[in-house]
Amino acid sequence: MTQSVPLDETRALIDEMTRRSLTVAVAESLTGGLLVAELIRIPGASRVVRGGVVAYATDLKSSVLGVDADILSDRGPVDPEVAMQMAEGARHRLGTESHAASWGVSTTGVAGPGSQDGHAAGTVFLGFATQSGRLSRRLQLDGDRATVRQQTVAAAVRLMFETLR
Repeated sequence: MTQSVPLDETRALIDEMTRRSLTVAVAESLTGGLLVAELIRIPGASRVVRGGVVAYATDLKSSVLGVDADILSDRGPVDPEVAMQMAEGARHRLGTESHAASWGVSTTGVAGPGSQDGHAAGTVFLGFATQSGRLSRRLQLDGDRATVRQQTVAAAVRLMFETLR
């Protein structure tokens, strides 16, 4: 596997989220649990990380995370709206009984080596959801399957930290 995210970047994210009393819930497809694993490698991450769901199969994106089945059928899982709905689903399903997590973050895309549903390998969408709104970020990454997955995790950590600034 390629080099992981620099420890100081992930630590800075967790420290800042802790300082602000923010929580995060993660929904992953192509990264298969790597993002939540990256976050919880930091001591004290339990104050921030609510949990993670790996919804690798398309039907789980709907049944577990609440992604609109019609959108999945029409557009497929590699889509910005799907990424945002995955993030929103994680935020609500992994929050507390009375409150959603502060943030929902998701990864969906094509790790490769081949294309999927007309999307080239390396096409990735990150989804973010908070109480104030949702957004997605499209990435086009190069490299083998492991590299694309690790670059996705690094991009998600960096984007989360930049959002806090």
